[in-house]
Amino acid sequence: MSLTLADVLSARDTLAGVAVRTPVVESRWLSDLTGQHVHLKCENLQRTGSFKVRGAYVRIARLSPEERAAGVVAASAGNHAQGVALAAQQLGIPSTVFMPEGAPIPKERATRAYGADVVFAGRYFDDALREALAYAERTGATFIHPFDHPDVVAGQGTVGLEMLEQVPDAGTVLVPAGGGGLVAGVALAVKSLRPDVRVVAVQAEGAAAIAPSLEAGAPVALESLSTMADGIAVGRPGEVPLSLIRDHVDDVLSVSEESLSQALLSLVERAKMVVEPAGAAAVAALVEHPDAFSGTVVALLSGGNIDPLLLGKVIRHGLASAGRFLNLAVSLPDVPGALNGLLTEIAAAQANIRTIGHDRTSSSLRLDEVEVRIECETRGVAHAESLIRRLRELGYKVL
Repeated sequence: MSLTLADVLSARDTLAGVAVRTPVVESRWLSDLTGQHVHLKCENLQRTGSFKVRGAYVRIARLSPEERAAGVVAASAGNHAQGVALAAQQLGIPSTVFMPEGAPIPKERATRAYGADVVFAGRYFDDALREALAYAERTGATFIHPFDHPDVVAGQGTVGLEMLEQVPDAGTVLVPAGGGGLVAGVALAVKSLRPDVRVVAVQAEGAAAIAPSLEAGAPVALESLSTMADGIAVGRPGEVPLSLIRDHVDDVLSVSEESLSQALLSLVERAKMVVEPAGAAAVAALVEHPDAFSGTVVALLSGGNIDPLLLGKVIRHGLASAGRFLNLAVSLPDVPGALNGLLTEIAAAQANIRTIGHDRTSSSLRLDEVEVRIECETRGVAHAESLIRRLRELGYKVL
């Protein structure tokens, strides 16, 4: 099936009264960073906390009466699970979701709250996927793929329609990409209406499967995945999305884990937006490549479902990447007053001390030395470097 703009417009009609028309907000700090007008399309404020309900609802709504009676099944550890569960609930269809053991508790509870039966299967997503497919074969339930189906892609494409309506002068659109369903749908909608708009897919460096697949001319599976952005940690893009990406996406970029964490932290601090790491990928591209985009930019925040424990870890990682946390290891004479002198200098530099530890057993120390480990809060990289430079000027041995 070859998707067209008409399919996306039809999907929008199907979603009327179901999906929220999420807001677009101007970002002054990103505009200052890039020198362009930057807007954020906030799908993190969508029902279920991500764009996934759009594609899931369109797919399930178009099932035959016989297929509806048999129910639907999905495999997911997060956003797709909630999208399928809500869509099925809205349509009065039974749903079952297979999750890997250890899936985030908030996502499991939310999926159950939307009416789905949740079954844990295996340690990894592939284990859950195998069980979901076996369940579909055994029961006749319809398997709802998270990205590799025309109806799903058409549903995700409705985000692109809204983007152009809300930001009619858009020049560049940045879209997080994993399996490719979202960026394929958005690109189809945008390019059909505004061929001059540049559409950029943004992947995590540790899960960048689209570029090699485009080069090979067919979906290629990565040998391994390593990224905090679980929402786009897909090792093999879908066949349906890949053909649309090839025809309609202008560039495919990858962003580092540091950029993802800095983007997430900045969105919390500056935009007051809670997003998951995958949802921050488009902003990470702006952070990592501030001079790479021209014209009015729309960055899509694709989801906001993040476990609070992970949020704390990512914020801490982002603070460290931004130079806001500084870990010092300083060798001192093991005599009274030495530590007090060091702390006085750190205080004079306006750095706030969080933790202090001592080590007298390191083989690199002399018998009359102690290694002091200090974690400080600083105002950024320049402040941290200034503190280290000052301590060394005073004769401290900063390790």
